[in-house]
Amino acid sequence: YMCSLSLFHYSEYLVTAINNPRSLSLDSFLLNHSFEYNLAAFSSWVEFALERFLCPEMKQVAWLSTAGLLMVIFGDCLRKAAMLTAGSNFNHIVQNEKSDTHTLVTSGVYGWFRHPSYVGWFYWSIGTQVLLCNPICAVGYTLVSWRFFRERVEEEEITLIHFFGEEYLEYKKRVPSGLPFIRGVKLEL
Repeated sequence: YMCSLSLFHYSEYLVTAINNPRSLSLDSFLLNHSFEYNLAAFSSWVEFALERFLCPEMKQVAWLSTAGLLMVIFGDCLRKAAMLTAGSNFNHIVQNEKSDTHTLVTSGVYGWFRHPSYVGWFYWSIGTQVLLCNPICAVGYTLVSWRFFRERVEEEEITLIHFFGEEYLEYKKRVPSGLPFIRGVKLEL
């Protein structure tokens, strides 16, 4: 778990350094992502410690930990593939202004999902809790991550429609968001 957590944060910085060095900062590690992110991580450590102390056999379910590890690997690989595919178009902060070099990326993993970096993070975060056999945090991470990404996708898609217009709308029709039960911004005609 600690290796996957460390690798996730280090590789966020590394891929940003490779793809978009102009946006590189210590924030690129995503260690100070938000108070909620830090609270979630702390909660998972507390749950793990308490359950390990009170009910150690609960933490020894090898098949469940293996499933969690596979989710972590899949999620992190998908997220990094999304970052690398998007190149300098990828930024940790939703952009409000379109730069001259900003293009709509629809190839690679963006041909599978409209938001592959979010899909990767979603499954990575839940996978960390499955890996730890943390039932409370697994449910909590799922609900909170889903809600966060539902709002984030809608916010980002409004910006993408503003940037790319009909090109994005056509892309949106062809490619799913990739997140369960999240369809993105709804357009009223």
